[in-house]
This record gives sequence, C-alpha cells and structure tokens, in this order.
Amino acid sequence: MMDEARVTIRTRDLVKHFGRRKRRVTAVDGVTLEVRRGETYGLIGPDGAGKTTTTRVILGLLKRTAGQSEILGYDSMRDTYEIRERVGYIAQQFTLSRDLTVMENMRFFAQVHGVSPADQAHRIPELLAFAGLTQFTRRHAGQLSGGMKKKLALACSLVHEPQVLLLDEPTLGVDPVSRREFWNLLGNLRAEKGVTIFVCTPYMDEAERCNWVGLMYRGKLVAQDSPQAIKKLVPGRLLAFVPSQMAAAKRRVATLDGVLEVQTYGITLHVFVDEPERREREIVRALESEGVTCEGMREIDPRMEEAFISLITRQRSDLDTESVILPGAVPGAERGGDVL
Repeated sequence: MMDEARVTIRTRDLVKHFGRRKRRVTAVDGVTLEVRRGETYGLIGPDGAGKTTTTRVILGLLKRTAGQSEILGYDSMRDTYEIRERVGYIAQQFTLSRDLTVMENMRFFAQVHGVSPADQAHRIPELLAFAGLTQFTRRHAGQLSGGMKKKLALACSLVHEPQVLLLDEPTLGVDPVSRREFWNLLGNLRAEKGVTIFVCTPYMDEAERCNWVGLMYRGKLVAQDSPQAIKKLVPGRLLAFVPSQMAAAKRRVATLDGVLEVQTYGITLHVFVDEPERREREIVRALESEGVTCEGMREIDPRMEEAFISLITRQRSDLDTESVILPGAVPGAERGGDVL
C-alpha cells in the first residue's frame, strides 16, 4: 500500500445520494481513490458523471451518505475548518466579487483566511506576478476576460499557501490559449511549491497532463491509472482516414472482419482494427465497392479522447458491468509518468 505520509486525498467506498426513497438519485456510487503528495490527479467523465459532487464531498461542502473521505488525514465531515486552512478551491463558476478590483479581491480572500498584513504585503504581489495580473490590479473582476478571471481565482485560492488545490473544471469556457497558460501556471505551482492538485476536467488534452487519471461514469469510478495506461485500454490499433461519404463509410466499415470499434471525429473516421496492414486493404476495397473513396489512410496512436469514448461506450452497452480497476491501478499502486 501507499505510504500513509504521502497520501493527501483519500476516499473509500464513497457514496452520495440526493433525494429520498423512490426519488433517490445516486450521484457518487462507491468511489475509492487516493492522491499522493505533489501529484496531479485528473477526474474526467461526461456531464452528470458525478465529478463535481465527488469534489464537493471531499472538500466537505456536501454531506456524504456513506463511506470515507479525507484530505491530509482530516475527515471531510468532521474537520472542515482544518481542511479550509490547508486547501485551496476553485469552483466551476466564477465566484469572486465582480464589483471589487483585482487587488481588492486578493485582499478580501487574504483576510478571510487570516493572512496577516505583513504576509499580505509580499504574498499578494508575488501571486499577482505569478498569475500575470500585476498590470491589472485596479481593474474590476467583472471586466476581466475569461482567462484572466480564472487566473485571479487561482491567485486568490493560493493566498493562504495551501498544501492541496482542488479545481472543478477550472478552464470551462476559456479559449485554448488561456487554457494552456492556466495549465502552465499549475505546472509551475506543482514544480516549485509541491502543491497537490486534484482537478475535474472535461478536456482530454488536460487529462494528458496529469500523473493519474480517474474516469467516472454514472457515479462510478470505472477506470484509474496513468494516461499512458488508460490509452492502452483501447482495443487493437487505430487507423484514421477521411471518407468521401461519412455515413456510408461508417456503416460499411463496422461490418468488416477485424474491425473492433469505429469512432467519428469531424470529417475523419477512426477505426480500431486487429491487424492494420491487412485491414487497411480490406477497408479500402470494401468502400470502393460502395463508391466511397478514402483519403489519407494512416495508422495513428490513440489519444485520451479515443480511450475516453471507447470506455464510456463499453459502459453504456452494459450498465451492469462492474467497475474496471486496471491491473496495478489499485489505490496505493506505484505511479509514474510526466505531468503538466
């Protein structure tokens, strides 16, 4: 098992119900996970999977129905004050005061967390510089761009120097350049300060930046491992091409021998096959017989997005399937891989 001193976030058989009796909804269904010190753990899944509810229960914002949840050894239900002192949190929606300036928001959060004036004098300028907001201290938060609002929220969440940072879809609705800048800040934060980061994200490219990834579906944690291992769960090898007729190509390819799975990405068809060289020829011949041409047929490496869709599709096809915990991915397993 993982060294207890290295575990920062832990849940055991965590359950959260909403409603009662016949109207009861299970938002979190027996989730067990561990996040070790200094790593970035990404919780991914479709809308309604239970990611936000899991995060809020871990933080103590929602009362759990059953199981265990803790941060830094403090129980989420019993030790909420101790947790708030040591943890930073960025909610899905922008929660800072839009009528306050950047500086006023920073000072407000510093005072809420009991940061002394002397500490504020050096921490706030450092955080503003870190977030690239030094030139905008007098601008009202409501007048900031989406990316700048997220950076301000990050700076405010760090003003009390937390050991752990929980982020609930922090870059939702933010343009790609600002998303990359935000994640660069997280990478610097983890590297320089050793902060443990737990992040919910709908973006698969962000999941690739994490040490460890957990995939949720309908309240269950159906897979968790490194991004590299998650991608290896996808069956077979991947061929990609642009067909002249997408619907006809997808329908025909799905009937061929050796085709394990078919996914569409805009104008591109992704086909998982058992033997790429042999199946490529068969696919081309079969489509030509239907009057469909293929452009740019090539083998590519699966990304997190393909793995995500494949795993979710399999779960949907059999709702009674037990949760899939990968070999070596049980809580406490050795972790590795690049981050951020």
